Amino acid sequence: MTAHTVLVADDDTGIRTVIGQALERAGYQTRVTGNAATLWRWVSDGQGDVVITDVVMPDENGLDLIPRIRKIRPELRVIVMSAQNTLLTAVKATERGRSSTCRSPST
Repeated sequence: MTAHTVLVADDDTGIRTVIGQALERAGYQTRVTGNAATLWRWVSDGQGDVVITDVVMPDENGLDLIPRIRKIRPELRVIVMSAQNTLLTAVKATERGRSSTCRSPST
């Protein structure tokens, strides 16, 4: 059985390292990056079984990636993490995760 691959994007090197090592110890394969562009390339190439992304990154807001990911890979699970510990951040992440998976009754 092959290990699932987790794609991790966070601009903080320490956080990337800790998450990557913890996932590898738990038996997952990991790919880690410090920017949204690399994460987007991996996702659009069909890599990864799960995404863990930070909200604030140097090149793009991680929340802005969610609708794009949902459009091309609706089955890909996305976990959003942030040091911006606010209710508004959580609500935005939830809304963006649902935006392209919810359908109106007319569709």
